[in-house]
Amino acid sequence: MAKPMDQYTWKELLPGCVVAEPGSSREYHTGTWRSARPVWDEAKCIKCGLCWVYCPDAAVVRKPDGYYTVDLDYCKGCGICAAECWPMAISLVEES
Repeated sequence: MAKPMDQYTWKELLPGCVVAEPGSSREYHTGTWRSARPVWDEAKCIKCGLCWVYCPDAAVVRKPDGYYTVDLDYCKGCGICAAECWPMAISLVEES
């Protein structure tokens, strides 16, 4: 398991952002640089799960009630979930 990012010094980081240690993905919150975020309209959602299937970052998660939401720590705002949602239950909202 990787150690937390706050325990690394700059001298330990590899050039080119190479991740050579397994189990480190939970430490790298990549959602901080997105310009838009997906928002679900549960009135339109049919719980088909296509947003979950097509999300390239596994940022879409299923809630206990069967609807889907996004883990903003990992969502990069690419919009694929909104593009693949044929009931149009997902819209992209600009980050402030």
